[in-house]
Amino acid sequence: MVGELVGHGEADCLESDREALLDFKGGLEDHHPGLLSWTGRNCCQWWGIHCDNDTGAVTHVDLRNPHPEILYDVSFSRYGLWNLRGMIRPSLAKLKSLKYLDLSFNTFRGIKIPEFFGSLHNLQYLNLSNAGFGSPIPSSLGNLSSLRYLDLRSNNFYSKVPHWLVNVSSLRTIDISFSGLHGRIPHSLADIPNLEILRLSANDLSASSSQLLRGKWGKIQILELGMNRIQGKLPTSIGNMTSLTYLDLSDNDIEGGIPRSIGKLCNLKYFLVSDNNLTGTLPESLEESQYCVSSSPLTSLQYLDLSNNQLSGRLPEFLSRLENLVELMLNNNKLHGPVLDSLYLLQKLKKLDLGKNRLNGSLPKIIGQLSELSILDIGSNCLSGVVTERHFLKHTSLESLDLSFNSLKLDVGLNWTPPFQLRFLELSSCHLGSSFPSWLESQRNIEVLSLSNASISGPVPHWFWEISPSLSFLNFSFNQLGGQLPSSFKVNGTYVTVDFSFNLFEGPIPLPIGDTRVLDLCNNKFSGTIPENISDSLPDLSFLSLSGNQINGEIPTSIGKMQSLLVINLSSNKLTGTIPPSIGNCSRLNNLSDLVTLDLGSNRLRGRIPRCIGECFQSLMILCLRSNEFFGQLPSTLSNLSSLHLLDLAENELHGTIPASFGDFKPMTRMQNNLEYLFYGFSGNSYYQENMVVIMKGQPLRYTKTLSLVISLDLSGNNLSGDFPVEITKLLNLMVLNLSRNHISGHIPISISKLEQLSSLDLSSNWLSGPIPESLSLLSFLGNLNLSSNSFSGKIPYIGHMTTFDASSFAGNPRLCGAPLDVGCTNDTDDDESNKEWSLVDSYIDKWFYLSVGLGFAAGLLVPFLVMAVRKSWSDAYFGLVDKVAETLRFLKHKRAKHKRAPGPR
Repeated sequence: MVGELVGHGEADCLESDREALLDFKGGLEDHHPGLLSWTGRNCCQWWGIHCDNDTGAVTHVDLRNPHPEILYDVSFSRYGLWNLRGMIRPSLAKLKSLKYLDLSFNTFRGIKIPEFFGSLHNLQYLNLSNAGFGSPIPSSLGNLSSLRYLDLRSNNFYSKVPHWLVNVSSLRTIDISFSGLHGRIPHSLADIPNLEILRLSANDLSASSSQLLRGKWGKIQILELGMNRIQGKLPTSIGNMTSLTYLDLSDNDIEGGIPRSIGKLCNLKYFLVSDNNLTGTLPESLEESQYCVSSSPLTSLQYLDLSNNQLSGRLPEFLSRLENLVELMLNNNKLHGPVLDSLYLLQKLKKLDLGKNRLNGSLPKIIGQLSELSILDIGSNCLSGVVTERHFLKHTSLESLDLSFNSLKLDVGLNWTPPFQLRFLELSSCHLGSSFPSWLESQRNIEVLSLSNASISGPVPHWFWEISPSLSFLNFSFNQLGGQLPSSFKVNGTYVTVDFSFNLFEGPIPLPIGDTRVLDLCNNKFSGTIPENISDSLPDLSFLSLSGNQINGEIPTSIGKMQSLLVINLSSNKLTGTIPPSIGNCSRLNNLSDLVTLDLGSNRLRGRIPRCIGECFQSLMILCLRSNEFFGQLPSTLSNLSSLHLLDLAENELHGTIPASFGDFKPMTRMQNNLEYLFYGFSGNSYYQENMVVIMKGQPLRYTKTLSLVISLDLSGNNLSGDFPVEITKLLNLMVLNLSRNHISGHIPISISKLEQLSSLDLSSNWLSGPIPESLSLLSFLGNLNLSSNSFSGKIPYIGHMTTFDASSFAGNPRLCGAPLDVGCTNDTDDDESNKEWSLVDSYIDKWFYLSVGLGFAAGLLVPFLVMAVRKSWSDAYFGLVDKVAETLRFLKHKRAKHKRAPGPR
């Protein structure tokens, strides 16, 4: 039934029913186009109303919104003029003959389903789906003894599955999916004698699969339980559910293997168990049922989806006997062995997805006989060999092809015209030949094109830019493509990703025209300046990477207008000037407020680091300004960056002390192990993710998927001074700490053992002194330690995890002794006394040093005057005193150095 249904009987509607409908209308908001027809005496002619032909009693009220606009926010979205809102008055219960009530796809703003609905005793059909109802489902609905169809899908009940459902024996269809249900699924639902359809998907329901699927469902045909918390194995008793045509258990916690008894399900068309924990091998054969018409099992099966599990073993031969199969999805498992030649027998197959497994061998040529195939995905396997034109011989319907991330070579003729028109083409890491594939000129509908790492070189032909307007994902990265690109080219897709990174492109920066969200041109030979009009050409850009090119000039101020930017990576170029005020100027409302990554490293930028950076970017996770010419002190306001994971200010001209507030970076202080993929674009089957180079152990390491777990602080290669900041030991989640090549003094605090996640610590080439704390040995994750070229003293605490480091970690500290150095230590007492003695010497030398400096300064002003004004004997006495002091200092310094070199007892 639909909203346009009206009565055509000879009888006029009952006056009592007419008055009830008018009162019901009074509770609703006005201006509904359908309700405008509710005029006149005969309500049987009104929109959405149907009456009994003989009595004139209203039997159907169908006020379903016929034009829903937004389906994913059913509770509070407005569906235009056809959207019913308001209250539901009890007068509706006066329609004593009502059999059919449909209020679906409206917005009742969280009100409870009226209790009086339970008094509509003749009601057989009740559809309240996508209508914005809330609160628990009223138990009064259990009084609807004639109810056959109950659809409460996509509401906000946040309650348990109603226990009274089992008492409504007339029910044939129950749909309460996507409705916030929780608790256990009552096993008693199987006792509803006439139940044919049960849909409870996308809730928070739990159950034991072995009890739930125990075979008591006498007439059940459709059982949808996906996206819940059903646990356990698929029981062999599942084979007793012989009426089953549709079974959806996807996205639960189903484990174990597939029982052979599913072969008894003669009528099964859909078997969907994806996104679970299925293990073991697929059965080599299936059980047969004596009640099936066909002698082969599962001959009715059309859709088999076991993707995203842990299934292993080879593809079983029974798959090729599923003659009615339309979709076969086994992707993202651990299957190995060859792709079956016999799959060509599945002549109705439209989708074949075997991607992300461990399949090996070659791709059978006979697969080209699947004339109905529209989607072929064998990407991310271990396949090898040559793919020729014969593999696509009859693929006239093919729209999506993924051969990526194998060791396949595509060998087709120069004049080959494919029989298909693709929308999605992914050939990354395939060998396509030395030049750009000419057969692509025939493809006019491509939306996703990924040719990354495809061994192609030379220029991109001019004709390619004629087919680009339909593209929404374009990836040519990691090839040897060169020459100049058009200064602009059109892309007409939505949320477009353009990735030309890691090639040999040169010339000015190209700007795509269209809804581009990701532009990655890094690691090429682009030159010139960043176009000042970049904000006009790419107003909605979220990801911009121009790193690793030869771009010069200043950063255009217009970048600050690009309010959707999440990533700015301009590193490793020849940029000059300062950070423009438009980046990080909080005086402008929402200026780049969602920025996640700002990487301006390895340029020639100067000036002070703007203090306002720490006040603007509350979403900033990565800030890299390394290898520039920034000067001044570290802004203490940087600690306000409440999302910061990686701070790299290395190799600049920064001075002063490290602010104590640097111990307050929130993500660095709290423990977290959540892996958060930093995705910035998505189109079809492809995505674009953030990547970043982190200096660790002196080597650049590129992080992609695990980037969100890298917590790093690098201030190396500056002129920072002051004591080692003890506040840094509050950064409990820190993985990388590099303060090397500065002038930091003081001792390493014992509390450094709090940094339990630390994997790399570099404090080399500073002025640190005192003993190396024994607590360093407690850092069990520490894989890189460099304390060289400091003034540490005493015995190295060579215990525990410290024994994994060699002498290079401690070199250049003359007063250190013990393993792993070749310098032995004296006994503890002598060593302590020696240290005390030489501490006094150090103090004596230091005092004389500063005194001599002071005397020298005074002498520089006074002595010439005294010498000339008084007499020569006074000046002789002064310089004699200075000579004696200098000689004494030289003697003590020589004696101290000799003491350091003296080997201790072995």
